[in-house]
Amino acid sequence: MPEQRYDAVLFDLLTALLDSWSLWNSVAGSEELGRRWRAEYLRITYRTGRYRPYEDLVSEAAEAVGLPGNATTELAERYGELRPWSGVVQSLRDLSARSVPLGIVTNCSERLGRIAADCVGVPFTTVVTSERAGFYKPDPRPYRLGLSELSVDADRCLFVAGSAYDLVGTAAVGLQTYWHDRVGMTAPDGAPAPLAHESSLDRLPAFVLDR
Repeated sequence: MPEQRYDAVLFDLLTALLDSWSLWNSVAGSEELGRRWRAEYLRITYRTGRYRPYEDLVSEAAEAVGLPGNATTELAERYGELRPWSGVVQSLRDLSARSVPLGIVTNCSERLGRIAADCVGVPFTTVVTSERAGFYKPDPRPYRLGLSELSVDADRCLFVAGSAYDLVGTAAVGLQTYWHDRVGMTAPDGAPAPLAHESSLDRLPAFVLDR
């Protein structure tokens, strides 16, 4: 049998596993405005550090791109509509079948993070939200909490990023990173290169399990 490369996998949730972009676009009323809203939210979050209410960051981003004040409320009310990207569920089930512990590290409130995690349809050993960790990614503390709760060292765990901003945070804690780039994001200046840069998770099980 091939040697297993990693003992556990941590995932970004709202970009790597779930197509949250479609929901933001729907609430915004167009893909163009939805992507601008999401991009502004990511920029705000990247520099926030210590946890402030997730909905406040989303509202600040909405205001910056000219969306009405009820956009954040509608987004939160519709979180249960989130759905995984194609291929995600099968890849995670393949890993679970080989007893690989799976966890989430997400920039979200505890309430909405739990709703979103349930939308994936696959059980996770741990779900770390920024609210529970006290800091937003790419601060190292959410990643470290995820590692602690999986009882795994950074060099034996793979992180599956969705947002390019995760590349900065995972490098700070020594997590090797598989970037599931479904929407063609641009990495921030100075972000380290990932081990893999893929548009799906189809290769993930083999990447984790086999040398």
